[in-house]
Amino acid sequence: MNVETIGLWAGAVWNSLNDANGTQDMKGLKKVTKLKEKEIFAAIGWLAREGKVNVASDEEGKQIEVTLL
Repeated sequence: MNVETIGLWAGAVWNSLNDANGTQDMKGLKKVTKLKEKEIFAAIGWLAREGKVNVASDEEGKQIEVTLL
């Protein structure tokens, strides 16, 4: 895994969120992007660092929802 690859994953996640009107849960991201969970988390970290997404979870931490900013 290198920076270029994570950047490509971030692009896939961003496009998925954009196509879904800005919000998706982890299950939706996995289905649309065909990425593994750890790859999605790396991409979300990239996008969060750039200030492009917000990440929220339910009280139990089981459901994660990602929203474009």
